[in-house]
Parts: sequence; structure tokens; C-alpha cells
Amino acid sequence: MAVGILVWLNGVYLLIKYGENSRFFSESYMTLTVLVIVTSAALLLVTGCLGSWVSLKDSICLQGLFVYLLVVVFCVKSTASALAYFHSVTLDTEMAPFSGVFENYTGSSEDSNSRSVDAMQEELKCCGVKNYTDWLETTWFNKSGGLRFPYSCCNVTFPTCNGTVYQPWQIYTQGCQEELSKVIQFALKMDMWSSLLVYVVEIGLFVMVKQLMRTNRSTRYQVLEKN
Repeated sequence: MAVGILVWLNGVYLLIKYGENSRFFSESYMTLTVLVIVTSAALLLVTGCLGSWVSLKDSICLQGLFVYLLVVVFCVKSTASALAYFHSVTLDTEMAPFSGVFENYTGSSEDSNSRSVDAMQEELKCCGVKNYTDWLETTWFNKSGGLRFPYSCCNVTFPTCNGTVYQPWQIYTQGCQEELSKVIQFALKMDMWSSLLVYVVEIGLFVMVKQLMRTNRSTRYQVLEKN
């Protein structure tokens, strides 16, 4: 059950991060991958609860159902891991729209595109696509007079920062694409590594259930000795 909780937390974390930044990704199967990961975690939790119950019950049917669910979990988790590996390899390609989102930045709080950019820069403590100088080539920068960066680029260690270009040391220097890529890659790799743990646990559970079934058969069916 503990493994199921771990996988579920990682799946929810990936779901939240991808949901918050989905506009920075191209249309792909990433959403399907996230749903498969969360589904595998839910199945693992259900199977864990059933396993705890089976250990207290003397029922061949429940033990059979438990084994069936273990097989289903194995299949779904393997699919989730394969999809996670695929996206970890192609992540840079899937983030192709990143520059376009920044280019369409307007600075308006009513623009969902701009809100997403500001929220990401504040959360990930980054500025621009590759670095803060990317803003110098955006349409918004030229229209705003070319005097400042978005306030979301301001480093929180400088409370007086107003985004002016004349104080670049008060601006986050790292680019947002690399920072977001690190976050998504971390969650994807966590899912892949957790799969190994799930497989080890499942092998142990298969052995345990096999032993329970053998014990039940030996206690129910006994050879009667003739007097």
C-alpha cells in the first residue's frame, strides 16, 4: 500500500505540473500518459487494500481476485513506464511551442497566456525561454518601450526590483524551458524507477499468495487413515 501511495503522489504531482503548464507543450499523448500513471497508482492502492484483507480471510476466491489485480497492475504500470520513457526522450520536441507562448505575451492580467507565463516565471524562478535576454526580442518588450522585463522575472531576494533593464542583476538569469523540463523529467523518471519497486513488491506478493493457497489446500483436504 505504501508503494501505491508513493506512485499516486508522483502521478498527482505530474498531473498538476503538466496541467498548469500544458500550453507550453505541443498536442501529444502526454495527457494520456499522466492519466495512465494515475490509474496505475489507483489500482495499486486498491490492490494493496485487498491484499491486506486477503491476509485476514481464508478465501480462495479473494486470493484469486488479488492475483488477477496484481496482473492488471503489472500491465498498466508497464504501459505507464513505457509512455513515461517515451516522453522523457522526446520532451524537447514536445516543448516546441515554448517560444511562441512567450512571443504572444501581452502583460495583461486578463490574458490567460500572459498569466501562465508570469505564474511559471514566479514559481520556477526563471526568466525568458533560454535566459532573460530572450525578452529583448519579444513584441511585448518593444511595445512597452524596451525599458523593463516582466515583474515576474524579478528575483524575490530584491524587494525593490521593478524589472528595469538597467538592473539585470535583480532578474532571474536561468531560462524557463530548462527549469520546466527538469520538473517534468523528474516526475517521469520517478515513475520509471518506481516501476522497479512495484515489480519487486509484486513478486513478493505472488509468492505470499501462492503459499497461502498451498496452505489452504493442505488444511482442507486431508488423507483419512483407516483404523
